[in-house]
Formats: sequence, C-alpha cells, structure tokens
Amino acid sequence: MADSKRSAVLTVLAVLFALAAIEDLLKPFHLEGPTTGLVFFGTRLAGISNATLGPLLGIFLLIYAAGIWQMRRYAIYLAYVYAIYVAINLLLFTATNPRPASQSEMIFGIVYSILALALTWGAAISLTRSKAELT
Repeated sequence: MADSKRSAVLTVLAVLFALAAIEDLLKPFHLEGPTTGLVFFGTRLAGISNATLGPLLGIFLLIYAAGIWQMRRYAIYLAYVYAIYVAINLLLFTATNPRPASQSEMIFGIVYSILALALTWGAAISLTRSKAELT
C-alpha cells in the first residue's frame, strides 16, 4: 500500500530503537562510565569484544529502526530476533550475576526488565498486527 502510514506507537518505537542503536554504537567510548559495556548473553563485555559487538548491535538496531520507520516487512523478523535476544539476555544476566546490593538497584533492575520486555515484544506484536501495511 503506497499510502499506508505508521501508527504513533510504531513511530515512537522506531525512534527509541534508533536511540538505543546510537547508545550501542558509542559503547566502546565508555561515555556512561569506565565500567560501561554491552551486556551480551548475560555477560558485560569489555575491551575488543565490547568495541566489536556494541557497534554491531547498534548497526542491527539502526537497520531494525529503519525497517519500522519505512514500514518494511523485514522489520517483523528483526523484531522477533531482537525480542528473543533481549529475553535471553535478561534471563542470563539475572542468573549469572549477584543480586543487587541495594533496594533501589533491585527496583531499577525490575523496572528496566519490564520495560525492555514490553518494548521489544510490543514492537514485534505491533509489527505483526500491521503486517498488511508493510511493504
């Protein structure tokens, strides 16, 4: 459909994934602090692995965000790949790292996990529901 439009939800999600992509592209520069690193399958990366995988994930997210923005069908596949990755990553990080030291860190972790799962799976579901409008 040439005159199909993105919903407001998909527009917001495209912008959020583009911002997340920029954050991952900048991971090697440690702008968030010296211990900043991409968490990849439950492990916080450092050094060359962080400098390599951070930008790679950033590129993936840029392609994904562009797919949502342009309402491309391939975005559905990327949405499910990313949602599954986020779910596995959260599960492994929680299982392999010690419990947070303070209650505020624990609350942050819970809120972060809920938002990460809701946004990634929400995007996948929204794209699936908009499948007819994707080119």
